[in-house]
Amino acid sequence: MSLQVMVQERIGVAQELLQRVQQLSQCRPRTIEGMGKLCGKLRAELRFLRKVEAGELTVKESHLHSTNLTHLTAIVESAESLEDVVALLHVFAYEDAAGAKQSLVVDVVANGGHTWVKAVGRKAEALHNIWQGQGQYGDKSIIQQAEDFVQASHQQPVQYCNPHIIFAFYNGVSSPMADILRHMGISIRGDIVAVNAVAKEEAADINEDNSEERDESDGGDDDCEDDNNGGDDDDGDDDDDVSGLSHTRVDRGTVVASLAFPVQVKVDACHRANLDITTLITYVSSLSHGRCHFTFKEFVLTEQAAQERLEKVLPCLDDFMKGKELFACRSAVDDFQVILDTLGGPGEKARACQLLARLRVVDDQPSQRTLCLKPSAKVNRRSLMIFGTGDSLRAVTMTANSKFVRAAANQGVRYSVFIHQPRALTEGKEWRATPV
Repeated sequence: MSLQVMVQERIGVAQELLQRVQQLSQCRPRTIEGMGKLCGKLRAELRFLRKVEAGELTVKESHLHSTNLTHLTAIVESAESLEDVVALLHVFAYEDAAGAKQSLVVDVVANGGHTWVKAVGRKAEALHNIWQGQGQYGDKSIIQQAEDFVQASHQQPVQYCNPHIIFAFYNGVSSPMADILRHMGISIRGDIVAVNAVAKEEAADINEDNSEERDESDGGDDDCEDDNNGGDDDDGDDDDDVSGLSHTRVDRGTVVASLAFPVQVKVDACHRANLDITTLITYVSSLSHGRCHFTFKEFVLTEQAAQERLEKVLPCLDDFMKGKELFACRSAVDDFQVILDTLGGPGEKARACQLLARLRVVDDQPSQRTLCLKPSAKVNRRSLMIFGTGDSLRAVTMTANSKFVRAAANQGVRYSVFIHQPRALTEGKEWRATPV
């Protein structure tokens, strides 16, 4: 295949991937974080390839094999294979065993955050050789990266459960490496291939045939450099440098097992919910119970009524609460009762009695990490009691107070939360509202 044909072929691949990413965002119910970052990487590849096509850059054929397209293709295919994808190329902060701050890029975060996927584009031979210490200087083996994923996942629980990790190999993984990964609790997607013994003389021949190294400086635009855990997946088809190989060879022709993404990934969901004041109000509001066809004197109430007409909030709350043990702390219930007595209408008060009868009201018991938060305009005592009690109960706190959640996260405390749209008490204000 000529260089020009190869360039045109890869331009077609990049264009197709861009279309698939755009379709991915259109067919999903929620916005996927990192979609713009992934599109940016694909566009950077296209710019590089078009410069080569136009003769503005002179590259070797091996450099075209070593673009980011293999890794980016793996990311797109992984995202297409799983449900409820919430983020792409998401950076998680964590501390390593020595207590040093590190960051980890997760290619696909799916199942509402419960599943982390690392998409691996490199060939099984290259992965195996790096693992054996025969890669280039600075290469980090997949096993080392798996250790990072496990450590980071233990520090990023979702609903008090560690995310499930999947390594998706799009050019295979050797059987010994697959065994180690599974022993670490990591699921594998892709072909698991055999490793065969070879004579030293044959190994020397292989070494000689594959001695050409990739020149990193010619591979795409600067903004397309892979930031993913040691750069292992930034390499494409011709990164199988086996320098130093002596006794083993990966046999990609012998597939031991071929594992596809599971149709469903089992999620250990939390079965406790902690309702904060905003959720209690939203659940009993007249807006949430069909009385949303009004224009109110207050702009915020008119806006909430319009939101309710577009998307009903109660089915969403009921669906999340179904089958869960429901809690509310004393601070939340007491303040809710004061608001209800002041602003609530007869129907809202009746629904509040029914809702409170379903809840287990507990004393305020904020978790230790909650008590370490510094108070601010968005981090007040009431919120600390409510979210801190949910944290102590290991319950998911239902809330419309996203400002507190973000403020706490900025201080390093991330709560397990279910965030929904707010609804105010409006029954007492319907008399002066205009029907829509």
